[in-house]
Amino acid sequence: MALQFKVPSMTCEGCAEVVTKAIQSLDANAQVDIDVKTKAVSADTTASAEAVREAIAAKGHTMA
Repeated sequence: MALQFKVPSMTCEGCAEVVTKAIQSLDANAQVDIDVKTKAVSADTTASAEAVREAIAAKGHTMA
């Protein structure tokens, strides 16, 4: 399932890596594309949107 969302608290490449790892902890084969400048995240994953939201929140970031 392709998910697209914003992560307003993401400010650097380190943050992007944390968000990527959070998503891939749910689905190791997830394809994640992040644009730090626009704070946009696209993820092709089998994980649900709610599970992704919870995994990102557990790492200290919020989704818009």
